[in-house]
Amino acid sequence: ESRFKEWRPRKKLREGLDAGMKEAGLDYVDLWRISLLVDSSKHSEPEVQEAVAALDWAKKTGRARFIGISSHDRPHIKKIIETYPEQMDVILTPYTAKSKLVTDESGLWTTLKKYDVGWFGIKPFASNSVFKGDSSPNSPHFEEDNKIARLAIRYILCNPAITAPIPGMISVQQVDNVCRAVKERRELDLREKADLKDAMERAWANLPENYQWLKDWEYV
Repeated sequence: ESRFKEWRPRKKLREGLDAGMKEAGLDYVDLWRISLLVDSSKHSEPEVQEAVAALDWAKKTGRARFIGISSHDRPHIKKIIETYPEQMDVILTPYTAKSKLVTDESGLWTTLKKYDVGWFGIKPFASNSVFKGDSSPNSPHFEEDNKIARLAIRYILCNPAITAPIPGMISVQQVDNVCRAVKERRELDLREKADLKDAMERAWANLPENYQWLKDWEYV
């Protein structure tokens, strides 16, 4: 991952991919996403070029079907896509159930559409701040939290810009619950929209100090 200095040369990135595939017993991966610095504009241009070269190598040698980067730096992501469109199949950024698309040139969506880039969103549950309970099966809020999780996933899946959300899950039950959300209808009704709005307002109020930055992803 290029966010760590020792991993920024393309040679090191290549070695890391090969080692990871060997450990997992894989001949190829569907997606190789290199993690840049959160503020990826802090990378020098040669560092970005090294990451892009490693991605290009992985795709051309059949090691990765799709390639891309993660970053929290929206203007820099746009610049990278515009500069290296052939090496940017996907991006990964935060995207919560409170995020809303900016559809003019200032947002990411216009650039992603222009270059046909996929978009994966992390933190759909706002670092679990959307929930009342502690994720345990015996929580008094178990059923309500499951419902809110499904509403959050459905809300994000309604967005044509998002390829898929990436929720953090720690149990088979949580995986089953997200699968249930995928099978349910996409559009939320008025009551569901109100329930999710209340949950996300609570999430914003309860965000821990080290996750306040998620508020910067309300309009993207």
